[in-house]
Amino acid sequence: MTELICVVCPKGCHLKVDENNNYAVTGNGCLKGVEYGKNELIRPMRVLTSTVKIAGGIHKRLPVKTSREIPKSKMMECMKALNGVMVTSPVKMEDVILHDVLGLDVDIVATRDM
Repeated sequence: MTELICVVCPKGCHLKVDENNNYAVTGNGCLKGVEYGKNELIRPMRVLTSTVKIAGGIHKRLPVKTSREIPKSKMMECMKALNGVMVTSPVKMEDVILHDVLGLDVDIVATRDM
């Protein structure tokens, strides 16, 4: 039995997920909690937020994020891919900075204008 706190909404339900019973979830206040609990144990996903170097901007780093969730197991590999990225100002929010990172069909996008 694994205990989790659901982060789908601000309520923060205390979930219990039974790996030995087809990932049965209890403690949820809604169906989204069931989905979250199962996915967190079977295939955890995260949105990655980070920064990349930028030339000609008002700051030295540009904040970026993945366009959607990626497998948690790929987070460090994705960070390594971002380490060598350098963009040049101007950049608009939601501009694609790195297309199809790690072949995951997910883009890295800017999260602000600079």
